[in-house]
Amino acid sequence: MAAIDLSPLSLRRAPVLRGLQLLGGLSLYGASMAMLTRAGLGLDPWDVLHDGLTKITGLSFGTVTAIASVFVLLLWIPLRQRPGIGTVANVLVISVTVDAVRAVLPDQHVLGWQIVLLAGGVLLNAVATAVYVGTRLGPGPRDGLMTGLTARTGRSVRLVRTGIEVTVLAAGWLLGGSVGVGTVLYAASIGPLTHALLPLVTWRAGDRQQEQHQPASR
Repeated sequence: MAAIDLSPLSLRRAPVLRGLQLLGGLSLYGASMAMLTRAGLGLDPWDVLHDGLTKITGLSFGTVTAIASVFVLLLWIPLRQRPGIGTVANVLVISVTVDAVRAVLPDQHVLGWQIVLLAGGVLLNAVATAVYVGTRLGPGPRDGLMTGLTARTGRSVRLVRTGIEVTVLAAGWLLGGSVGVGTVLYAASIGPLTHALLPLVTWRAGDRQQEQHQPASR
């Protein structure tokens, strides 16, 4: 992991630490989603879609998120994308966590608290994204769709991601999903925040090689 000295770690501990980092990141991601939904000031594009589907189906937000994730994974098949353990964990952990946090966190109607939840949710989402992506244990369903389409179409990541998010945002809005200032804030800040945080928590191939050449500590 960049900026963190992993040399004392044994090969046995490294997979455990990556797994814990993965679970921690995904749990934080689910919590951040819950915060944004309770803020009531607008959601990120995918959660606008989830919110709209929740309103027309009556299912919980986490259940809808899991179902949508499975559907997106089916789109991986023609794109020849392969899931990793992180992909499976993404579907399970986030859907459970978002419902658990929403169960104890009520909707906010005072503007001050709405702003606190919105800002905190966006920041926590960026931290969580960097933490779980940094484990390199498999992309989330939506990220895998983006990379698969990029590889198959030859288009840029920016163009493919924009196309996907505009599509799901429009669909979610038509279904009654929450669109607002939070949607704009998320779109403008999540990229730069994640970009700044990712190098701090990313596991690299060189980390393991460094461990193999490091004398065992006693």
